[in-house]
Amino acid sequence: MRRNRRRNNDDEADVDMTPMLDIVFIMLIFFIVTAVFLDETGVDLTQPPPPPEDTPPPPNSPPAITVYVDENSQCSVDQVRSTCNGVMARVERQLADKPGASVILRLHPEAKHNVLVQLKDGLDGRGMQSKIEIIEVS
Repeated sequence: MRRNRRRNNDDEADVDMTPMLDIVFIMLIFFIVTAVFLDETGVDLTQPPPPPEDTPPPPNSPPAITVYVDENSQCSVDQVRSTCNGVMARVERQLADKPGASVILRLHPEAKHNVLVQLKDGLDGRGMQSKIEIIEVS
């Protein structure tokens, strides 16, 4: 006797996707409601306008002590000749008369570099504010 086995390819399992879609939508709503949105501010990259060229300096600007080094590496403090080794002592005496003054190092382009380094290191080591200017020779 022969058994007829039927192979039924029409039997496919149907999966009901409705509960899964319900869970996905519930989770989506949960994450949207509980999310924290940060209000980040960006960096303002606009440049301020340049100052006018003919603006006079403020009337209460602190005084400055000028140290000049000429082309022969000779030093002077506020137009008084001094040895480059004695500049620090003279600047400290000037600071006693002008408290809060800043120091301006004006150098001739031909001045020796080691004099500049010695003066700048001496000023920085004593905590004095200083600015370096190279004078243009015409």
